[in-house]
Amino acid sequence: MSYGLIAGSRLSGLSLFLGSYPITPASDILHELSKHKHFGVRTFQAEDEIAGVGAALGASFGGSLGVTTTSGPGMVLKAETLGLAVMTELPLLVIDVQRAGPSTGMPTKTEQADLLMAMFGRNGESPVPVLAPRSPSDCFDIAVEATRIATKYRTPVIVLSDGYLANGSEPWRIPDVSGLPDLSVDFTTEPNGADGEFHPYQRDQETLARPWALPGTPGLEHRLGGIEKSDGTGHISYSPANHDLMVRSRQAKVDGIARDIPPLDVDDPTGDADVLVLGWGGTYGSIGAAVRRVRRTGSRVAHAHLRHLSPFPENLGEVLRRYERVLVPEINLGQLALLLRGRFLVDVISYTRVRGLPFKAEELAGVVQEVIDRAE
Repeated sequence: MSYGLIAGSRLSGLSLFLGSYPITPASDILHELSKHKHFGVRTFQAEDEIAGVGAALGASFGGSLGVTTTSGPGMVLKAETLGLAVMTELPLLVIDVQRAGPSTGMPTKTEQADLLMAMFGRNGESPVPVLAPRSPSDCFDIAVEATRIATKYRTPVIVLSDGYLANGSEPWRIPDVSGLPDLSVDFTTEPNGADGEFHPYQRDQETLARPWALPGTPGLEHRLGGIEKSDGTGHISYSPANHDLMVRSRQAKVDGIARDIPPLDVDDPTGDADVLVLGWGGTYGSIGAAVRRVRRTGSRVAHAHLRHLSPFPENLGEVLRRYERVLVPEINLGQLALLLRGRFLVDVISYTRVRGLPFKAEELAGVVQEVIDRAE
């Protein structure tokens, strides 16, 4: 994850600033990034979670790639500033390395129960893109992807890693730098309004992103803060119609990211499976191993794994409706299943465990086989 953040910084041409407060199991990112000052990385160990995210958002305002890292209890404390990032529409990366909760919970045990908090854990309508790596090596790619989305769409992005991934390892081929995407950022340098003024909320027609102006740029002085902004000018506004417009614009911006992410890939070798196993995050390895076990017995089963959780891939609804039964294993009490039922009206089968431990392939294989037997 640390190397992915550094890569995102270099690819975007932005200096990396990490504002963070130590918390298990996210502290290793702070420890690692603090070793890479030669790449222009600046790390700030704040006095608390609120100061960490506030400093990171301030760095984004100043033209850096602002990043903050934490685990579940810290996400609660960062919620207000995350809402400010939604309002100001600035890039910000929030890495949540999930652990067992609630409250202090079990700091050294894994869980993936922060999904609904990442999606909705702010006051008002505060849409935020949410990504989740599926393996230790995928943490690199997801950090680069989070940087791309945050800078291109001018939005905070939440990355949901977990304790199992943070403490896991696997062989990782160092990527060819020439094959990484160009994430170059263009700052606004000239007034963009027809009246010769700078309009900080005049949106790009394709991405709906607002311009990013560095503080101190002559002629681009503007008001920024947490109170609702007037469309275009960015002046404080209490207009009901304007508020409705701005809320819908921010939601449309996040929804539009779905057009800019890969479709959900489905592993269905025979093409005629009746059962799909759909997972997200760090359950990828155990689900994949379970599916392979079941296939060796002659049963047909498909497997798909979500890396983009908000917005969902555009083809997710079609994929869900393609199968007679959809099994969703999660290390929570069914948070993704709840979202899928509400969004797509598909009665997915939820299988959950919250023991602070990852799934075992043998356990999941038995569950998958039971679902297949019921479908036949």
